[in-house]
Amino acid sequence: MLKNLFLILNKLTLDWLAFFGIIISRYFLICGGTHLVFYFFLNSFFKLNLQIKPPLWNKIKKDMELSLFCAIIFAFHGALIVTGYDLGFTGLYTSINKYGWWYLGVSFVILLVLQDAYFYFMHRFFHHPRLFKKLHYGHHRSGEPTPWTSFAFDPLEAIIQAMFFVCIVLILPLHYIPLLAALIVMSVWAVFNHIGFELFPSSFYSNWLGKWFIGSKHHLIHHRKYTLHYGLYFTFWDKLLGTQDANYENEKLVSIKKKI
Repeated sequence: MLKNLFLILNKLTLDWLAFFGIIISRYFLICGGTHLVFYFFLNSFFKLNLQIKPPLWNKIKKDMELSLFCAIIFAFHGALIVTGYDLGFTGLYTSINKYGWWYLGVSFVILLVLQDAYFYFMHRFFHHPRLFKKLHYGHHRSGEPTPWTSFAFDPLEAIIQAMFFVCIVLILPLHYIPLLAALIVMSVWAVFNHIGFELFPSSFYSNWLGKWFIGSKHHLIHHRKYTLHYGLYFTFWDKLLGTQDANYENEKLVSIKKKI
C-alpha cells in the first residue's frame, strides 16, 4: 500500500515538473514571440495598435512573475489529470474507435462552450468589489494588457481556472486530441485577446460571424471598463446578460481611446 502510494506520488511529482517545463516554455515562446513581432517589428507601421501608451518593462515583469506562479499551479493540475487517468478516474480515452471520429469534433465544441460559460461566470464573480483585490487584481494591475498579461493571474484565480479541466475530465468522455486542441486554443486565444493590437477590421465584429467571437478590441474594453465583457471565446453570455458594450460592434477602433 505504502509502496503504491510512493509510486503514485513520485510519478505525480515527475509529471508536475514536466508540465511546468512545458507550460513555462510555451508561455515565453508564445508571449515573447508575439511581443517581439508586434511591439518591435510591426509597431512602426501597424495602424491598429490599441495601446494608449507603450508597455512599461516593470509592469511586464510583474506579469511574468505572476505567470510563473500560475505555471506551477497549472502544472500541478495537469499532473492531477494524468494521475487520475492512470488510476482510471477520468473519462479520458486514447482509442478513437471508442466513440467514433464524429465525437472528436463534437466533444471539442462542447469543451469550448462549457469552458466559455465557466469562465464568464467565474470572471464576473471575481469582479465583485469584495473579491476583486483578493482574486483578480493581479490580472489588471498592469493596466493596458500585453501578451505577457494573458496568463498573469492571482494564485487563487489560477487554481479555480485550472479546476475546470480537472472536473471536466471526470464528467465528459474526452479523447486526448480535443483536450490538447482546447488547451492550445485557450493559450493562443488568451494571447490574442491581450495583444494590444487589432488584427481584424472593425467591420469584422459587426458581420454575422465576427459578432459572436471575442477579440483584442472586445477584451481591451474589459480592461478599461471593468463591468463589461467577461467572456473568453464568445460574446453570447455578455449579450444575453447585459454586459456587452452597447456601442461595441459599431465603435471605431480609434474612438476607444477617447471614450473609455
